[in-house]
Amino acid sequence: MSILLWIVAFTVLGGALSVLAASLFLLIPEKYHPSVVPHGVSFAIGALLSVAFLDLLPHALDATPHQSREVFWTILFGLLAFFLLEKVLLWRHFHVHDWGTRRNKDAHFHHPAGALIVLGESIHNFVDGVLIAAAFLSDIHLGFVTSLAIIAHEIPHEIGNFAVLLHSGYPRVKAFL
Repeated sequence: MSILLWIVAFTVLGGALSVLAASLFLLIPEKYHPSVVPHGVSFAIGALLSVAFLDLLPHALDATPHQSREVFWTILFGLLAFFLLEKVLLWRHFHVHDWGTRRNKDAHFHHPAGALIVLGESIHNFVDGVLIAAAFLSDIHLGFVTSLAIIAHEIPHEIGNFAVLLHSGYPRVKAFL
């Protein structure tokens, strides 16, 4: 089997397994979502922050000991960029149906976390695919191990994303898609 087929197979396998695991959340009746979803949101936030600050940041500092200033500037820029993105989404998703009235009784609000998840996941999944491809191109055994590690990472990650999308007001089927 060619390396390209291995890359495509393990990329599809990782995506399919993580979405399949997240689909198990569809089996939970909707009446239990208010008690389950906040735990999923907390899990997703905790997983992302712990990986970022306990794993990725130390590796970045070890790999570039003379460029730690640039690493911290990158982190600061990333935090500010996503903060501003969230604020823009908050501002853009506040609608008033009747601009002629001064009362905001007709106003409604959409949580921007869903849009942020979709944007972030697009970038994240692209990078995962690049990592799988790079690992297979280096060594086929490294490709297998990297793919399995990404699959193990993606399953709880997708469950957390699914919980965030539900918490943001997405219907279950739309969140799954």
